[in-house]
Amino acid sequence: MTGRFVVVTGTGTGVGKTVATAALAAVAVAAGERVAVLKPAQTGVGPDDPGDIDEVARLVPGVTTRELARYPDPLAPATAARRCGARPVTPEQAAVTARTLADHHDLVLVEGAGGLLVRFTDEGGTLADVARLLGAPVVVVAAAGLGTLNHTALTVEALRARGLSCAGIVIGSWPAEPDLAERCNLQDLPMITRTLVRGLLPEGLGRVTPDRFAAVARDTLGPIQLGDWQDPRA
Repeated sequence: MTGRFVVVTGTGTGVGKTVATAALAAVAVAAGERVAVLKPAQTGVGPDDPGDIDEVARLVPGVTTRELARYPDPLAPATAARRCGARPVTPEQAAVTARTLADHHDLVLVEGAGGLLVRFTDEGGTLADVARLLGAPVVVVAAAGLGTLNHTALTVEALRARGLSCAGIVIGSWPAEPDLAERCNLQDLPMITRTLVRGLLPEGLGRVTPDRFAAVARDTLGPIQLGDWQDPRA
């Protein structure tokens, strides 16, 4: 029996997607599951520099990590691959790798690059295509502050337009002292997107020790099976 898949996307760059992916992995590991995290394409990182997948491995010891390609320019994967003369990663390649990982893991998390419709290939392949090929629900990681209502609503709408399931929204970096916009956004997001907010990850969480990270992740997102993260309104 193979494992299940969950795709993690962001409403844009810098919203805390990697920390959220690690937190989801930590919750599953704490529940005794074998977890793999796949990053199909990493951009803006040199060959010997740590990337997002290394951050996940640092925060969640014992998780299996896999990165298919990395490109030095901090651009969309398709553009970054073209600029350095490298082959792009296709959604099909990402899906095949995820299925291979699922042969030996209970949960495979697939972390995108940037937002849902950022292109992996010049032909238009995106993370949404990976989710479609895997039949996977998608967790949307959003910012806390001004502008997040529109960005999150657009992402959820794009998922539904493609027949994909939104498993919920996670705020990737919740401030210790939220301002008026952030407090109002927390109330408005479920109404505007018709999707549940599953957790608020405190800002700076990526800088704590693995033990502390696991504890905060469990308190914030769990205990809950990701397979149950299914909003009936999605």
